[in-house]
Amino acid sequence: MSGALEPAAASSRRRAFLAVFSSTFFVRFAFGITTAVFASYITRSTAGIGQGEVGVVGLVSAMAPVGELATVLLSGAVADRYGRFPVLFAGIGGSAVIFALKATTRWPLALGTLNLLFGVASGAILAASLALIGDWSGANERGFEMGRFDAMNLFGWVGGFAFGFAALGLVPNSELWFVFAVGAVVLAIGLFSARSLARGLPPHAAGANYVFRDVLGHVFRRSVLLVTLPWLVIYMLIGTALIFLGSAASGVGVPTELLAGVIAVGGLLLVVTQPYFGRLSDRWGRTRLMTVGAIGFTSLMIFASLVVAFGARVEILVGLGVSVPAALAYGPAALAALADLSVEISRATTMAIYSLSISAGMVLGLVASTGLFAYFGNPGLYLFFGSIAVALVVLTILRYRETSLRPEGALRTPVR
Repeated sequence: MSGALEPAAASSRRRAFLAVFSSTFFVRFAFGITTAVFASYITRSTAGIGQGEVGVVGLVSAMAPVGELATVLLSGAVADRYGRFPVLFAGIGGSAVIFALKATTRWPLALGTLNLLFGVASGAILAASLALIGDWSGANERGFEMGRFDAMNLFGWVGGFAFGFAALGLVPNSELWFVFAVGAVVLAIGLFSARSLARGLPPHAAGANYVFRDVLGHVFRRSVLLVTLPWLVIYMLIGTALIFLGSAASGVGVPTELLAGVIAVGGLLLVVTQPYFGRLSDRWGRTRLMTVGAIGFTSLMIFASLVVAFGARVEILVGLGVSVPAALAYGPAALAALADLSVEISRATTMAIYSLSISAGMVLGLVASTGLFAYFGNPGLYLFFGSIAVALVVLTILRYRETSLRPEGALRTPVR
C-alpha cells in the first residue's frame, strides 16, 4: 500500500489506523491504571506489601497473562478466518464489562477469575490490532506504522500507570474501586470511537481455505521465534516491575505523585521515539534496531542491579536514563519484522505470538522474581536481572546470525 493512494482509499486507510490507535490507547490506559493499584487493592494497604502477601498478589496478577497465553492464538485464528474488527470490538466490550465487575469486589479468587477473562479479551484485542496494522501498511512504511502503534500502546500504558500511581496518593485505599470504574468507562469510550471510525471500511477478506493446524508451522518456525522470544525475556522484567512498582515505591517513601509525574514524562518520550525508531528500521533494517534495543535492555538490567545494591545514586540513575532510549528501539523494529514474516491469510495468528510471548513472559517473570526474592533476598534479584541480560545477549546473537545467513529474497521485505 505504498505510493500515492486514491482519496477514498487514503481516507479509509487513515480511519483504519485511527480506529486501531484510539482503541489501543484506551485499552492500555485502562490496563495501566488498574495494574498500578492492583497490589494495593488486593492487600487493602497502600504503603508497601508484606512478604507473605507477595505470592497472592503475584498469583492473582498472573491470571491475566495466563488467560492471554492460553487463548491468543485462537483469537488470532478467528480474526484471520472471520475478520479483524469483530474480534477487536468483542475484546474491548468484554474488557469494559470485566473492569466494571472488578470495581465490585476485593476477593482474590474473584479478581483472579476476572483477570483470567481479561487476559482472553486482551489477547483478542492485540492480535486483531496488529493484523490490521499489517493489512493497511506497505512494506517500506511498516516500521513507522508499527512505531505509531507501539507509541499509542505504551503511551496509554504509562499514562494509565501515572494516573493509577496518582490515585494511590490521592484516593483512600477504601475508595480504590473508583479506579476500576474509570477503567470501564475508558474502555467503553474506546469501543465507541473504534466502531465509529471503522464504520464503512471494507471488511477483511475472510480466509475460506484457512486451516489452523497449517498455520502453526509458520507461527513456530525459527525465524519467527527469534523475533518473539526476546519479548518473552523482556516482559519477564516488565511484568514484575509493573505489578510491584507502586507498592514498592510507597514502602520506601517515594511519593506516588512524583513517580506518576516521572512515568507521564516517560510516556511523552515514547510518543516521540517509537515512530522515529520504526522509521529507522524501515531505512536501516530491523535487526540493527533490534540489536540496539537489546543492548539498551541489557544495560537496564546492569543499572537496575546497581540500584538494588547501592541505592539510587546520581551516576546510576544517569546510566538508567541513557539505557532507556536505546531499549525503546526494540519494539517497533521487532513488530515490523514479525509482520514482514507473516503471510496475509495467517497474519493475525502470526502476530498473536507477540501477545503470547508477552503473556508468557509476565507469568514466568512473576514466578521467577517472587520465588528468587523470597528465597535469596536481594541476591535473588541480581540473579533474575543477570539471567534476563544473558538471555537477551544470546538471542540477539542468534537473530543476527539468522539474518546474516538468510539468502537474498527469503523474505518479502528486507529486515537486515
